[in-house]
Amino acid sequence: MPEEPLLSVEELTTVFDTAGGPVVAVNRVSFGVSPGETLGLVGESGSGKSVTALSILRLVRPPGRIAGGRVLFNGRDLLTLSESDMHRVRGGGIGFVFQEPGAALNPVFTIGSQIEETLAVHGVARGRAARLRAVELLDAVHVPDPARRVREYPHQLSGGLRQRAMIAIAIACNPTLLVADEPTTALDVTVQAQILELLRDLQARLALGLILITHDFGIVAEMADRVAVMYAGRIVEQGPVRELFRQPQDPYTRQLLEAIPGRSASDEC
Repeated sequence: MPEEPLLSVEELTTVFDTAGGPVVAVNRVSFGVSPGETLGLVGESGSGKSVTALSILRLVRPPGRIAGGRVLFNGRDLLTLSESDMHRVRGGGIGFVFQEPGAALNPVFTIGSQIEETLAVHGVARGRAARLRAVELLDAVHVPDPARRVREYPHQLSGGLRQRAMIAIAIACNPTLLVADEPTTALDVTVQAQILELLRDLQARLALGLILITHDFGIVAEMADRVAVMYAGRIVEQGPVRELFRQPQDPYTRQLLEAIPGRSASDEC
C-alpha cells in the first residue's frame, strides 16, 4: 500500500447539542484508508459508525455538528472547504452508498434521471450521453435489462435492485473512495451476498478505497483488509483483519467475535 493514505481521519469529534448540553457521538476518532484498500468499520447500532461516515462528508445535520479534528482527502482537509468545494467532493471524489436506498432515492424521479442528474451536476455528461452512461452504469452493477430499468421508478425495483441503483449513482462520477453504510440492511441472505460480491468486484476493478460500515464481523472477515472497531463513539481497536481476529486486544472486540455463528474463540480468520 502507498505510504500516503487516500483518506486520513484525525481526532474527528462530532457532537449533538441538546437542552442538557452537547452529547458526543464521535469521540476523537482516527483512521486511514489507502487507495485500493477496504476498511471495515464495525460496531453495534448506536456506536457512532454512521455518524462518522456522515461527518467525513459533512452531511451531519443540526443539532449535530463537527466539533473538532481533521478529515484529509487527497491531502485537503474537508472540514475547511467551502460548501461548493464539498459539493464537488461528494460524488466526484467520494461516493456514498446509503443503508436505506428506498429513502435515499427520490420516489418521483426515474432511476435513470437520478443517475443523469449526478452526471450533469459534476460535469461528466448531459443529455443523450448521460442517458447512455446511465444504462452503462446500471449494467456495470448487474441490473438486468438496464435499458428498461433506467426508465423505472424506485418503487418498481426490488430492494436489491434499488441498492444496485444506489451503487450506480455512487460510482457514476468515478470517485476514488466509496463509503458503504450498512449496504446489505433489510436484504435477504442471497441478495446480501450478491451486493457484497458486487462491491468487491467494483473495488478491485476500479481500484477504489472502500469504507465498509457494518455491525457484522462475518462481513468484515470476508471483505476487509483492515478493521476498526467502534464502541460508544470511540475506536477501541484497529488493525489488519487477520491479526485482529487472531489476537483481539479489547474485551468488546472479543465479545463481537464470539458472537459470530459457528466461530470458537480459538478460530483464526
